[in-house]
Amino acid sequence: MIRVAARDNPLLVKVRRLNAAPDAYRQLGVVWLEGDHLVRAALARGWRLRELLIGARHESDAALRPLWQHADTVRVVDDALWSGVGSLSAKAPLAALAAWPGATTVLAGRRSVVLDRVQDSGNLGSILRSAAAFGAAQVVALKGCVALWSPKVLRAAMGAHFSLHLVEAADESALAALGVPLLATSPHGGASLVDAVLPDPCAWVFGHEGQGVAASLLARCAQRLAIPQPGGEESINVAAAAAVCLYESMRRRAQ
Repeated sequence: MIRVAARDNPLLVKVRRLNAAPDAYRQLGVVWLEGDHLVRAALARGWRLRELLIGARHESDAALRPLWQHADTVRVVDDALWSGVGSLSAKAPLAALAAWPGATTVLAGRRSVVLDRVQDSGNLGSILRSAAAFGAAQVVALKGCVALWSPKVLRAAMGAHFSLHLVEAADESALAALGVPLLATSPHGGASLVDAVLPDPCAWVFGHEGQGVAASLLARCAQRLAIPQPGGEESINVAAAAAVCLYESMRRRAQ
């Protein structure tokens, strides 16, 4: 156990860099897990923590003590410094650094989600949560998406990262390796999701919040499907659309 009492401590400098630049984990090789929920979710999936950081006021918290054994190093941060660590407005009692899994390749034959230029961290995190909840095994984020392992996406996904095979910054050509049909949603035509025959496994494709799925990617899709919206809205949020489609795939499998 090491105490941290200086603002210019190299570890705190690294943490500030991770929170300032969404893709800094690619250069630093570590991801920032803020809060005991994320830390516990990572440990439940067999992850090892390089550094566990604890606010000094929580040092004696018996409920947190069992987490210490899963870290290579435990650091207790003075309360005056802890208030400036991370980006949560309500400070969590602890956080951790874990090794970034690095660049990975597309796996064939998996139930998958393909993301095309999804820009909002909250949307991307919510899609990861739905993917994990409804039985997808893999998420492929194409170039132009928000950084997949950024602190904001990690918080929004609430631990879903650790149960999915994640590929980021992929070229569209990499999708040929999926080996399953691609299905895209579109508010402008296409068969109704309710009536369509959904292949299993498949890869659901979801696009940019404003522009939708790129034309070149749509051309790769075996089906274009529309989500019925009797309320009359032009379209629904991409994260909501993903939840609907992934749930429908799961429901069909269970029949």
